[in-house]
Amino acid sequence: MSFPKTLNFNIGVLGHVDSGKTSLVKAISTTASTACFDKNPASKERGITLDLGFSSFQCPLPSHIAEHGYERLQVTLVDCPGHASLIKTIIGGSQIIDMMMLVIDVTKGMQTQTAECLVIGEIICTKMVVIINKTDLLPEDKRASAVEKMIKRLKLTFQKTKFKEIEIIPVSAKPGGPDSTSAPVGLSELVEAIGRHAYLPDRAETGPALFSVDHCFSMRGQGTVLTGTLLQGTIKVGDMLEIPAVGVEKKVKSIQMFRVGVEKIVQGDRAGVCLTQFDPTLVERGVVCTPGMVPIVPAVVADINRINFFKGEISSKAKFHISLGHETVLAKVTLFTGKGGGKGEMLDFSQEFLYQESLDPEKKAAPGEKQFALLEFERLVPVVPGCVLIGSRLDTDINTSMCRLAFHGTMVWQARDKVDYMKNELSKLKVFKHKSKEGVVERAVNEQEVIVRDLFKKETNIDLFCGLSVNLSSGEKGTLEGTFGQSGKVKVRVMEGLGKETMARVGMGKKKGEQQQGEPVVATIKFKRYVFDREKKIIKV
Repeated sequence: MSFPKTLNFNIGVLGHVDSGKTSLVKAISTTASTACFDKNPASKERGITLDLGFSSFQCPLPSHIAEHGYERLQVTLVDCPGHASLIKTIIGGSQIIDMMMLVIDVTKGMQTQTAECLVIGEIICTKMVVIINKTDLLPEDKRASAVEKMIKRLKLTFQKTKFKEIEIIPVSAKPGGPDSTSAPVGLSELVEAIGRHAYLPDRAETGPALFSVDHCFSMRGQGTVLTGTLLQGTIKVGDMLEIPAVGVEKKVKSIQMFRVGVEKIVQGDRAGVCLTQFDPTLVERGVVCTPGMVPIVPAVVADINRINFFKGEISSKAKFHISLGHETVLAKVTLFTGKGGGKGEMLDFSQEFLYQESLDPEKKAAPGEKQFALLEFERLVPVVPGCVLIGSRLDTDINTSMCRLAFHGTMVWQARDKVDYMKNELSKLKVFKHKSKEGVVERAVNEQEVIVRDLFKKETNIDLFCGLSVNLSSGEKGTLEGTFGQSGKVKVRVMEGLGKETMARVGMGKKKGEQQQGEPVVATIKFKRYVFDREKKIIKV
């Protein structure tokens, strides 16, 4: 049996809690998937969406899609939770969508989670449509003017984003409330808008397969079914797929797309993939892939950008929640900056990078330089090479109006050594700190040599510093030659000789007329140290 050539177009439905997202999805959908409309008991009790819900409908085929040979446009709606504590699930859902529908309660306007969803949209979407819902709650005689006023206000807000020409559509998904039988208002205009904004995503059928799993369950006598979205490549019946989180490979027994059996799926398709039997509790969320494609890693380096709405501090040694696909894990951050390659290029370990204590929101990276972050995870994580990630402070009080999304970026390096990546891999990454030490010139031995005290402690191994340049506050430059005595003093050679004024200031001994006069002369050494070098070697500046 042959099926019409169908483009599956994934739209994420995001917004603040109780903005009417699920009601909108129910009103517009025709086919519910296994995860649709959030069957979670706690969700029904609380009246909010706790998990990702998926459903679909057939959209009239636009001419700009038909000209590519497609006969049908199937829109899959990803209903994301709006509650603040469930932002992890929203981020997981956002990474499988082609376009975003941002739902706003017309009686409340932009709210905290609306802004966070907008931030996520800016990071991972190129297209967005805004829905202002619950227009039936406005007084009928003032409805038109109130809607117009809201649209003007929202367009001003979106002028500060990349979605400057945003289309805003007023609807009422459930006029009269949940028990009403009134027909939805504005849905035909919404479907028309979706058709206009739908596009042909860049989907390659070649290359390794990567399937994002959002639900997993057993079917007696059949196997274990994974429902999700194919992010890249192709999956066919009979293929072997790896479950990285479990470390096993299973064979594809059958595939369904919204209850219709198919032989293969391509990038962007939403489907149920039935594998040979395994325990479904092992893979509630995550990815399955072509064997060997997704490594389990302890740390990554990402090329990052600060999110402007985040007002908190982003500092080295701080911990952030890092979301990659459906995984969210705590990680310790180490910030550094330096020259980076073009888009898609991995980190160049032959370069040197400057360590940063924190990310200055006012300071922009120099031309040709990039902002990097080493992220050391608290547990091993399956990571897709080159994946987008988001750093958040999800421990922030959910009742505040602060944006919790701090930075976003793309992975440019991943550690592979699960036992000791610090020693075997990270020690080769040349991230340096500028260091300096100051001492005082105690006396001159002659015009070419001075004795300096207070530069080092008695127990310091001074041999490590021999050969470093020494700057005197009087203007001369010298070289540290070695120790003098046992108390931490050192000899400094000044090849060009000390000036007369300097000789007069430092003196040559303790006899009268040879003692120091005026301000002491300060001796300074500057050097670098690589932060991941266990031997703590001294690097000349």
